[in-house]
Amino acid sequence: MLKTNVLDMSGKVVGEIELSEAIFGIAPNQSVVHDVVKNHLANLRQGTQSALTRAEVSGGGRKPWRQKGTGRARQGSTRAPQWTHGGIAFAPKPRDYSYTLNKKAKRLALKSALSAKAAEAAIVVIDEIKMDAPKTKEFAAFLNAVGVQGKALVVTAAADANVVKSGRNIAGCQVTFANLLNVYDVVNAGQLVVDKAALQKIEEVFA
Repeated sequence: MLKTNVLDMSGKVVGEIELSEAIFGIAPNQSVVHDVVKNHLANLRQGTQSALTRAEVSGGGRKPWRQKGTGRARQGSTRAPQWTHGGIAFAPKPRDYSYTLNKKAKRLALKSALSAKAAEAAIVVIDEIKMDAPKTKEFAAFLNAVGVQGKALVVTAAADANVVKSGRNIAGCQVTFANLLNVYDVVNAGQLVVDKAALQKIEEVFA
């Protein structure tokens, strides 16, 4: 049975909560996590790279010199790849790098990532993450009070503009919501700071 303390925003222990074994207690499948992270990064690529081939650069219509008798290598155009201002051999063109993975693999990868964080005791559960106004200094003090240092992923139950604005200027801190939680963000973070309501929502969806 996995249990962890519930803290308030001042770092005081206010209770205890049981974590779902089905989500936070499985043996992590590193292969699936790798596949899903690779897929996530591939899907983020814009694929807008483009360069001109020798057929697309201007100029080079005339043969630079006659074929034989000059002592130089034969050339047919000044726009071949070996020439300055020539075209690019195998020039990259705009393409779509995205591909899909099945839903079961994504779900297993997320459970594996969350279980790995639970095994490392890198999950901090907060009774309620709430900011009355966007205050970066107060949010930084909150993270420090609950013992979070370095990269942190703050997960709330729903979109909260004050929390998002408070956390976005803190180096290494990222704020997301329970319904947008993904494997890459979990793996990339050193610690997860999870709102109690967000934890319940995660368990409802993935259990």
